[in-house]
Amino acid sequence: MTQKKGNNSMLTTAEIREFKSLLLEKLEEILDNIVFMEEETLRKPRTDLSNMPIHMADMGTDDYEMENTLGLMDSERKLLAEIEDALARIENGTYGICEGNDEPIPKARLEAIPWARYCVACASLFEKGILVREDSFDELDYDDQTNEVQDDDFDNSTSE
Repeated sequence: MTQKKGNNSMLTTAEIREFKSLLLEKLEEILDNIVFMEEETLRKPRTDLSNMPIHMADMGTDDYEMENTLGLMDSERKLLAEIEDALARIENGTYGICEGNDEPIPKARLEAIPWARYCVACASLFEKGILVREDSFDELDYDDQTNEVQDDDFDNSTSE
């Protein structure tokens, strides 16, 4: 990937401050959501009707609720990481610049998704697996010589 440009010429300092404020508000909202979910689901005791034995259906419901909450919390944590990355991009002057093509991300997209790291075209390529984030190779062994990912779960051979 090429060197990032400096400040995004499409966004004014006031707009960047506004986006930072939006990101901080969303960050606070997500943290509140995570705390609420932990308190309401993960810390509550199992279904118990005084001295009655716990019914299998109640245990299944409790397990489903806990599993569902853990999935939601994982999604919230991923969004939290995206927001923190966006705040870091504000600090280093690359906020609003597409990480796929180094072009400015349209303001309308940033208004809809303030933590966006890609323009719509590059986001589509990323979702299809055509565009790969540089930091996504942290978990995989990437061979610079062959330009292939070396991983047990990843098949880089082509099937005919």
